[in-house]
Amino acid sequence: MSEALEPWKDFNVAMVGATAALAGLLIVAMSVNIATIMASATLPARAGASVATLVLAIVAGAFGLVPGQPVELYGAEVLAGAVAAGVFQVHSMRVLATKDRVSSQWGRFAKATVGVLPLLGFLVGGVLLVTGSAAAGLAFVAGGSVLAVITSIVLAWVVLVEVLR
Repeated sequence: MSEALEPWKDFNVAMVGATAALAGLLIVAMSVNIATIMASATLPARAGASVATLVLAIVAGAFGLVPGQPVELYGAEVLAGAVAAGVFQVHSMRVLATKDRVSSQWGRFAKATVGVLPLLGFLVGGVLLVTGSAAAGLAFVAGGSVLAVITSIVLAWVVLVEVLR
């Protein structure tokens, strides 16, 4: 682990454990109602984006714990993970834009953009890390991780509430 990553060790350990537990609980909760979720036009994509964002937080935290890793490599790993999670988020946004017949235009916009917030933290953080701004980059990655937990809980709650409608 590089000198810049060392002070973030406890944060990364806590985030990996908490986020992995949360992701597991969400997958179990969603699996109980999987038939209803899959019957919806928008819920599968939203649930997938939510889980992908949590996986990104797990991956970012885990890679932050790799011994001897240069900060620039860590930044590249965070960027790659953010792009992968972004694929799920873009798909979710497209589905919401074309298949959400219930929400207003503002509602669709809000639903689509909330999942982008943590990705922005990871993307900005990754770019800063790759370009040598370790302190700022690590702070943005941490912010992305916290936002990932918050937005995933909110989105998962929405999915589970929508199942009952």
